[in-house]
Amino acid sequence: MSLHEDAGLVLKAYDSADEAQQELRRVYLEHLDAHPDGMWKACGAGHLTASALVVDPERGRVLLTLHRKLGMWLQMGGHCEPGDPTLAAAALREATEESGIPGLTLLPGGPVRLDRHPIPAPCHWHLDVQYAALAPTGAVAEISDESLDLRWYAYEEVAAVADASVVRLTEATLARL
Repeated sequence: MSLHEDAGLVLKAYDSADEAQQELRRVYLEHLDAHPDGMWKACGAGHLTASALVVDPERGRVLLTLHRKLGMWLQMGGHCEPGDPTLAAAALREATEESGIPGLTLLPGGPVRLDRHPIPAPCHWHLDVQYAALAPTGAVAEISDESLDLRWYAYEEVAAVADASVVRLTEATLARL
């Protein structure tokens, strides 16, 4: 199965009581139907991305990265790569690479949220499929080349440092824990 096919199955199975999330799911599926290259950065109409909020439930905190290009505190994530067998694997790879934490596991139940946001040309949109990754006990983060900084934030501190998208992702993740 291709990554494109996996993404379609993941999105068809994604269920949310939130009408806006269901509308995004429809937009993502239409994008994949219209763009055989819709998983890749080269797709000028936009592309799916995969991200994961790294959570340490034992200590009541999340790990955020100060994104090198955007200068914003965000969850770990990025572009899918040809070697990614599934969307979930892409999210886990990105979270592991950017956090430096081995042994992360995705929260069961598939994606936590969808978030569509504009990006500069030549592409137009990131259609982000957002997961949550559980940090193992005693996890120590290590900064990557893609980050200016990494920092653990208590759940209640996220709104003070991150944008509304990260806040919504944190809230949705906590509702699943």
